[in-house]
Amino acid sequence: MKQMSFIKDLWKKKRTGKKSKKPHSKTREWIDALKFAIIVATILKWGLISAFTIPTPSMEGSLLVGDYLFVSKIHYGPRTPVTPLQVPLTHQRIPLLNISSYLDWIQLPSVRLPGFRDVRRHEPVVFNYPGNPNIPGEEDHPVDLKTYYVKRCVAIPGDVLEIKNRQLFINGEEAPNPAKMQTSYQVTSPVPINRRVFMRNGIWDVENWGVNTYYIKGATESDIERLSEIPNITIEKKSVDPLTGSLKSWQPGEGQVNVYPDGMQLSWNEDNYGPLLIPAEGTTIPINTENLLKYGYFIENYEGLENVEAGENSLTIDGQQVEEYTFQQDYYFMIGDNRHNSIDSRFWGFVPEDHIMGKPLFVWMSIDSNQSWFKKIRWSRLFRGID
Repeated sequence: MKQMSFIKDLWKKKRTGKKSKKPHSKTREWIDALKFAIIVATILKWGLISAFTIPTPSMEGSLLVGDYLFVSKIHYGPRTPVTPLQVPLTHQRIPLLNISSYLDWIQLPSVRLPGFRDVRRHEPVVFNYPGNPNIPGEEDHPVDLKTYYVKRCVAIPGDVLEIKNRQLFINGEEAPNPAKMQTSYQVTSPVPINRRVFMRNGIWDVENWGVNTYYIKGATESDIERLSEIPNITIEKKSVDPLTGSLKSWQPGEGQVNVYPDGMQLSWNEDNYGPLLIPAEGTTIPINTENLLKYGYFIENYEGLENVEAGENSLTIDGQQVEEYTFQQDYYFMIGDNRHNSIDSRFWGFVPEDHIMGKPLFVWMSIDSNQSWFKKIRWSRLFRGID
């Protein structure tokens, strides 16, 4: 009987032409499941939605340090990867090992797939920081691996932007201010003010700036109104002068040294800025000293030109001097809601269209590192939409 069973099994193998498969081990099943999970997560992160953390106070009080966001990539259209040789689910460096997570041996052209719509004025946007023209090599990574920033888009391609005494104007009309926009203030008092007094009025980021003098890095108008009820105090809108390190109230016509493109030459500052045309794809500008000052850096570095040189008075492309230039892509202007505590387009210029990453959807977690562990989670902010 055993001999007959063996012959039947042998005959069955010959008929099917296949060997019986051994079941996978538990280890192999776990490895396969992990591979599948990484592939799915990578596809989701590339094309649909990504997680993002707020590391700085530049968007307070709309977004707080410690907010965790979900960011939609399908609103504006996902970008194809520029850097394919990259460890999945990493950005710039591998956690713990602190080594580069990518190789730039292969660089592919960036293509944006169709999205639901274009970027709109006054909405928060996540983008890759293009770098500061005044700090060469500061953001020396491929475009899809540059540092992520979130700011509010205040001007879209073709707009003319101007700031007058801290008020933003777009195309000659006063623009709406964010509901929780913050600015910085100097507070002076005849007697010391306990930090808890500021905290009770919703003001957390305060520095002592001399004898009974305090610098509030960011507060809303309503916060300041409550604080102003304290007798005998003086409150003035001021920010830090980067040249002197002192508090200053910027006036029209004053030049600020770190303002883009050259605040000293143009007599622009963070509170009095422009007018400045935001380039749109197809916009043609004459080549002159003023336009080269405003746009030369971006023509030279972000227009995809192989052989271009922007001087003070001339623009040369492929060895030929040109008298006018037509932009090849759209650009945007981004400003943080915490107007005096935000390094944004006023200081480093435009955001090219190929640097736009996505639209923040909602806060899924918010952690206050200054609180005890019982109070670290800001429960009221969970699953809150972003305006």
